[in-house]
Amino acid sequence: MLGIWTTDRIRAAEEKLLAVMPEGALMHRAAFGVAVHAAEMLAEHTGRVAGTRVTLLVGAGNNGGDALWAGAFLRKRGVSVTAVLLNPDRAHEAGLAALRRARGRLLRAEAGGPAIEQADLVIDGIVGLSARGPLRPDAAKLVERVTAPVLAVDLPSGVDPDTGVVDGPAVRATRTVTFGARKPVHVLNPGFCGQTQLVDIGLADQLGEPDLVQLGIADVAAAWPVPGPEDNKYTQGVTGVAAGSATYPGAAVLATGSAVLATSGMVRYAGSAADVVRADWPEVVGTGSVTDAGRVQAWVAGPGMGTGNEGRSTLRQVLEQGVPVCADADAITLIAKFPDVLDAREPGAPLVLTPHAGEFERLTGEAPGADRPAAARAAARRFDAVVLLKGHSTVVAAPDGRTLVNVATGSWLATAGSGDVLSGLIGALLAAGLDPWLAAGAAAHVHGLAAHLAADGVPVPASKIQAAIPAAIRAIRAATPR
Repeated sequence: MLGIWTTDRIRAAEEKLLAVMPEGALMHRAAFGVAVHAAEMLAEHTGRVAGTRVTLLVGAGNNGGDALWAGAFLRKRGVSVTAVLLNPDRAHEAGLAALRRARGRLLRAEAGGPAIEQADLVIDGIVGLSARGPLRPDAAKLVERVTAPVLAVDLPSGVDPDTGVVDGPAVRATRTVTFGARKPVHVLNPGFCGQTQLVDIGLADQLGEPDLVQLGIADVAAAWPVPGPEDNKYTQGVTGVAAGSATYPGAAVLATGSAVLATSGMVRYAGSAADVVRADWPEVVGTGSVTDAGRVQAWVAGPGMGTGNEGRSTLRQVLEQGVPVCADADAITLIAKFPDVLDAREPGAPLVLTPHAGEFERLTGEAPGADRPAAARAAARRFDAVVLLKGHSTVVAAPDGRTLVNVATGSWLATAGSGDVLSGLIGALLAAGLDPWLAAGAAAHVHGLAAHLAADGVPVPASKIQAAIPAAIRAIRAATPR
């Protein structure tokens, strides 16, 4: 798992490291990393490094110092470097001196426009981890003139480092180079960070346990159930699906089918869309009600189920069985409208709630707000459930505080029915016995990869995302050495 730490934790770790290192050594490591990535981007963009033009946007503080020192390193490779100083009186003194010695050019902000427009690469060193809020007007005007690729130092200026929120003018980076550890912004707003690259500056021993984690391919591959020689359809987990209605039979088909494709176990469907489900998935055992479905190891409840009395009764029947439940879509609305429905839940029985932002607000009475991980953690504690808060960066929080973020590789999941596909994946992993927090995170990872593979650069419906689940699982397993 990849660790992610808040800015307060990062600063505390840096202070410990600074206390035992020679003055300036940490900045030199960071700046050299920026210079290496800048040279790589120049080669990709122009086909060369020497003879290219780089413009530094330099604010006060250490991020501006990193940019200035990086500029000095780039000068040694024959790059023409111009530093545009937004606050000359507060610019990093040692960094300024280094760039002067390297014969870089220094300009005040009001004279920097042409250098920005003519640059082959712009390095954003305007603000650092301590800054909050959008770019100030003078900086925003300069950023508007950028046409070249942008390399951000630690984070794109104007983007909140702990929440990823953008509430005004901000830099949109092509690549971000961060130091020591990833920060929340890098996973909560990857659209503004671009490709995030980590430079090791020796912080690892000072960090402690991460505040957030991101599952890697190896984590998902290790978690995904694979049948062994002694397994059969029952030992791999039987998934129950209570979904769909006469109005929304497709939700039943999508949720049930994704559960079928997720593992090699068994799926039982309970609901009024049984005939439609069997027509698409003949291997599914279909019945008309939860009470007739037979024994299962986990339930998926909610997609297209309806929010009337019948849906409410079905949800209670599912919760009464004492097995893990993934409650999605209409099930979340029912819990919000009738909180007493959770009284049917067996004490300690695992529950996974999968709201999007609107459902989250109905469920908790408040929108997720800027700090989505904190909101998901609070809801997880309140409901004693794993909460998967959907979004471009999906947040999964457990009642004990464990929190992971899954970053989608595109926006292809923003289509009707994709949530039904996700709920089926989660239900199958719950039935296979995975920890609910890991089940939700692994399912979100495969869901996003399936969307990426299915889309191949063009919009696709949820049924195509569902069909790409085996390819996504295959790709994850193939990428992990055995």
